[in-house]
Amino acid sequence: MMETPGRIAATPDDTADFTVENVEKALHQLYYDPNIENKNLAQKWLMQAQVSPQAWQFCWNLLSPDKVPEIQYFGASALHTKISRYWSDIPTDQYESLKTQLFSQIACFSAGSKMVLTRLCVALASLALNTMPEAWPGAVAEMVRVFQEEGGGVDGRARCLALLELLTVLPEEFQTSRLPQYRKGQVRGALGREWGSVGPLLQQLLRTDSPGAVKARVLRCLSSWVLLDVPLNESEDLVHDCFSALPDPELFDTAVEAIVNAISQPDSQRYVNTLLKLVPQVLALQEQLREAVQNGDMETCHGICRIAVTLGENHSRTLLEQVDHWQSFLALVNMIMFCTGIPGHYPVNETTSSLTLTFWYTLQDEIMSFESDKQAVYLQVYRPVYFQLVDVLLHKAQFPTDQEYASWSSDEKEQFRIYRVDISDTLMYVYEMLGAELLSNLYDKLGRLLTNAEPPTSWQHTEALLYGFQSIAETIDVNYSDVIPGLIGLIPRININNVQLADTVMFTIGALAEWLADHPVMLSSVLPLVLQALGNPDLSVSSVSTLKKICRECKYDLPPYATNIVAVSQEVLIKQIHKTSQCMWLMQALGFLLSALPVEEILRNLHSLITPYIQQLEKLADETPNPSNKLAIIHILGLLSNLFTTLDISKQDDESADGSAPPVKTAPPPPGPNPVVVVLQQVFALIQTVLSKWLNDSQVVEAVCAIFEKSVKTLLHDFAPMVSQLSEMLGQMYSTIPQAPALDLTRQMVHIFASETDHFPPIKALFELVTSVTLSIFQQGRGSSRGRDL
Repeated sequence: MMETPGRIAATPDDTADFTVENVEKALHQLYYDPNIENKNLAQKWLMQAQVSPQAWQFCWNLLSPDKVPEIQYFGASALHTKISRYWSDIPTDQYESLKTQLFSQIACFSAGSKMVLTRLCVALASLALNTMPEAWPGAVAEMVRVFQEEGGGVDGRARCLALLELLTVLPEEFQTSRLPQYRKGQVRGALGREWGSVGPLLQQLLRTDSPGAVKARVLRCLSSWVLLDVPLNESEDLVHDCFSALPDPELFDTAVEAIVNAISQPDSQRYVNTLLKLVPQVLALQEQLREAVQNGDMETCHGICRIAVTLGENHSRTLLEQVDHWQSFLALVNMIMFCTGIPGHYPVNETTSSLTLTFWYTLQDEIMSFESDKQAVYLQVYRPVYFQLVDVLLHKAQFPTDQEYASWSSDEKEQFRIYRVDISDTLMYVYEMLGAELLSNLYDKLGRLLTNAEPPTSWQHTEALLYGFQSIAETIDVNYSDVIPGLIGLIPRININNVQLADTVMFTIGALAEWLADHPVMLSSVLPLVLQALGNPDLSVSSVSTLKKICRECKYDLPPYATNIVAVSQEVLIKQIHKTSQCMWLMQALGFLLSALPVEEILRNLHSLITPYIQQLEKLADETPNPSNKLAIIHILGLLSNLFTTLDISKQDDESADGSAPPVKTAPPPPGPNPVVVVLQQVFALIQTVLSKWLNDSQVVEAVCAIFEKSVKTLLHDFAPMVSQLSEMLGQMYSTIPQAPALDLTRQMVHIFASETDHFPPIKALFELVTSVTLSIFQQGRGSSRGRDL
């Protein structure tokens, strides 16, 4: 098989060559050959070697002390693979010798390579799981006994670390093992019974003068075992020892992990007395937490916060119900509040506060789930806490100084944005508990900030309060809040000298669009701000989305402002201030706006709005197709599609009738073609010209079809005057080059017009033609790529 050292020339089926020498050469090739193809070939061959029957022969040889660790590691991995995946191949009478050999190898490697030792421990763990409880009862007790015995020339500390490694990987191997479901239950029970051999050993090692490395391994081992649902009352003393280990910086991380794993097990809520003993232990960490904050030690803050939050989040109901201990639980809640408000800006100066947000949801859910009399008692205690939480969250949501923010990386800015969204979600949720009083509270603070004669505070403070309003108003019906008129009155008083503040002002106005529809007299206060912001590319998303919301919700109150809105929108579109997606939103906004105007005004506005684009499209249609003019064509077709998506005069009557707008505001649309149909008829020949040049480009075809599809969906039967010419065009398109967008548009047409006698002939002809072309494709080229595309 091996022609030159480190070079594989065998076929994968050449199993006779799975020898020690060839495995070593293949490993050399895998690790050191610079050629990636040779590496891949070696890896594939080694994977087959590992599962081959010959693995039983070569794996022990590869563990020889004179081999390098990479080769020994492969031997240990091969053993684990054979035991875990091919257990049924091992004769029962060989279990004992296999176990003895593994014990022997682990003893040899206890002072050797850590990665090889771990793989050997995993292999023995797999053997134990496959033989427990029948063939190897008391497996863990035997492991402890074997490694505690003197002998083998290995010092006690190395043997102890090897035993701890073995005990640590045993539950981990159980979690990932491929045992059948019925065996999983049996083995879990057997492992649970073995805790009696593990717990005392771990406690002894933690409480004696063991070296730091041993104690760290003990804590890791405890973490691993408690995930097997060791009853909390049985691990209680060890968890107490973990708290004692927290002041030691070398043990801190592993101690935190062990505590968190122990108290977050689902079964632990049964052990109320143990949980009550844990609360003062957690509260005793507050001094260590404060010192960590003062020293800027984020890791320690993070770890202590995790412990407090895990206890609060997993056991809030149990601890709330212990009414004799309400003060200690309230103290824990306040400790978590301290973690929420930890000084510094997330994620640059602190990373802890975000851990606490789920706790506040959980606690609120538990309080609100009690029957009303109990709930009233809890609300009396916890409503003030949640008002304090709002203040803390809005403080945490504040932007840093402009100079500091400019120094942040784009990743840090994005993490901060997501963090603010999480705060926004929390505020929205908290509103369910605090109700209208929360909005009054925010309004009072904002009013004091904006009307105070004292020197103005930072824009960040104003922005955060507005952000709180926006968070609630976006998803909660605030139409009945008596503070909104005051808020709308305050907005024009804000000194908007910053992009972030301006963004939040825009989004706040957008969140209040439904309220503005019920109070149209207030539109004149905020609409000028929105139109002014449209011209600022930095406010693109917030200004355009806000205008769209206002045009959608308040369209029957906007005719007095329509000329101004259209003029400003046209100007920013011509100047190309916004990116493509915002241009599309702006066209949708204008569609909503125009829908409420008299037809002659709609046509006049459409003419001025669309003419520049039609002229540009005519010019593009004359040019030779190239990637640049393709993008411009798709952009213009997209603008038209989005405008026609929302321009719907037929809803004027409907919305007046259902009470959403006073009937006096609009007159019934006059007879005659719909304005959208008028425009489509005018540009139809131009669109056909564009199609004739770009029919083989699926993106342009899709953009053309989208114009008609959006129009058909919006206009429904008002689209009737276009049915005949569009049916003819669709038939020609589909006959020349069949494409999916044409099929989708045909389906829309058939769905709406097939039952109307006047339009039946063109629709029938189109349907027959599309069916005929489609069938012929499948008949001519069964399985061809063209047929599959359809």
